[in-house]
Amino acid sequence: MTKLRAFIALAAFLLPGTALAQKAPVLLVPDRVFTATDRAVHPGWKVLVADGRIVAVGPDVAAPAGADTLALPGTTLLPGLIDLHVHLFLHPYNETSWNDQVMKEPLALRTARAVAHARATLLAGFTTVRDLGTEGAGDADAGLKTAIQQGIVPGPRLLIASRALVATGAYGPKGYAFDVPQGAEEVSGEGIVAAVRRQIAHGADWVKFYADYRWGPGEPSRATFSLDELKAGVAAAHDAGRRVAVHASTPEGMRRAILAGADTIEHGNDATGEVFALMKAHDVAFCPTLAATDAITRYGGWNGAAPEPEAIRAKRASYAAALKSGVTMCAGGDTGVFAHGANAREIELMGTWGMAPDAALWTATAGNAAILGMSDRIGSIAPGQIADLVAVAGDPLKDLSALENVRLVMQSGNILTKP
Repeated sequence: MTKLRAFIALAAFLLPGTALAQKAPVLLVPDRVFTATDRAVHPGWKVLVADGRIVAVGPDVAAPAGADTLALPGTTLLPGLIDLHVHLFLHPYNETSWNDQVMKEPLALRTARAVAHARATLLAGFTTVRDLGTEGAGDADAGLKTAIQQGIVPGPRLLIASRALVATGAYGPKGYAFDVPQGAEEVSGEGIVAAVRRQIAHGADWVKFYADYRWGPGEPSRATFSLDELKAGVAAAHDAGRRVAVHASTPEGMRRAILAGADTIEHGNDATGEVFALMKAHDVAFCPTLAATDAITRYGGWNGAAPEPEAIRAKRASYAAALKSGVTMCAGGDTGVFAHGANAREIELMGTWGMAPDAALWTATAGNAAILGMSDRIGSIAPGQIADLVAVAGDPLKDLSALENVRLVMQSGNILTKP
């Protein structure tokens, strides 16, 4: 055991989940490397890291004088994984319903949970996430982001959407005889531009709209914001250098979001081939959130076997149509509906439901980085990139469930260990 590995083992015992700053260069020696640049696995390759950056990658990389060597037998080294749809201030709905989380859980409790969720996410190998709304927790995501940046708590690189924006009267909680706190900021008409700017001023890296939702309990989803409202909001966000994510499950909600200039559309449960063709033509990325549908259906009693419920059949159909269309895909499971730290569930389902494993891994790394506009920093293993790396046991190109068996996480050159 090298001195580096002895130090890591000791720190894992004393301070599980704490980042260990690497003062000397370190040479990582896994069995194979998936760089994400060519979607291939390279047996026998090594990766040299120094000063928080990747210095070299390849079969003939040697440790320079004074460097440490860390052997990772039996593993595949990947770029740090990226989840583009999380809610760190939510926890699984089979523990507590969404309504009760928003209505009954105090902000201090929700923030404490979010800190734990951030740590679990990072230790699962997800070094960057996009949080798409605090769901009633106000602007608390901005404080969590700052705490992570300052090293106060461990967590992934966090891009936030603040409170998110919903059409007045369209969101929830619903069904009460009096006004109750809402899970997002309500706005309509001329107030939309001001609301976008207000959320950006409070720290939003992305702006999120709900283009459709259920107006009443038990009703189907319907488009909420008009096309002109969405256009005004998207334009205001883009003028401020922010990208826009839109919750949309209906064809009409998706159509309006596409024509308004959205950068990503989330869910698309009832999407058609025609809608995906329009998305592709307008270069809008699609985040299918398969794992959320799977989890909610299981909470309702489905055991994962045939016959599949209608929600699953419809989701499979929309996902198949998306793959067939060639629309840009992103990986993000709506994590929070199910447990944080189980983020890889989305990548596995993307593969199980029809995407090639190499494409699924690329989507969750280089593809997601491109959607964020961060390809020059994260998402691949190449010289000059930030040293966000994860080693998993086995070969995920042969079995994506290998992503669940994380052996090592490195964030910005700092090594972390599983608890």
